[in-house]
Amino acid sequence: MTDYKCAVDFAHCMKELVDDDYPEAKKIRVVLDNFGTHKASALYKAYPPAEALRILSKLEFHYTPKHASWLNMAEIEIGAMSRQCLDRRIADMDTLKRELSTLSAKRNEERATIKWLFDVDAARSKLHKAYDKLR
Repeated sequence: MTDYKCAVDFAHCMKELVDDDYPEAKKIRVVLDNFGTHKASALYKAYPPAEALRILSKLEFHYTPKHASWLNMAEIEIGAMSRQCLDRRIADMDTLKRELSTLSAKRNEERATIKWLFDVDAARSKLHKAYDKLR
């Protein structure tokens, strides 16, 4: 978690992924939403060109479709957090982390699930343009 959602924060997260979390990986596939800072250019804002290129050479970005962001489970969980925890001003980062950790533990304990309203065939029909690109 970062204090802000800026390009430099994203770049630092990608460097940590490459250097600390998966240093032996040849290629790391990262699934991202289409947030404005989730771009390769963010690394060039944070690091000299050679370092940005080194990090990017190990990353492969895959973006969720803009027209189907509802498919993103992370967004569903963020929505649950917003409704249950983030619906007010929170004084500081420590309080935020503590409350989110408590909420996360509660949802895990309850074994919270997502009930899909779509089946695979309906999704393929509605999202045929995305599926056609895979062929």
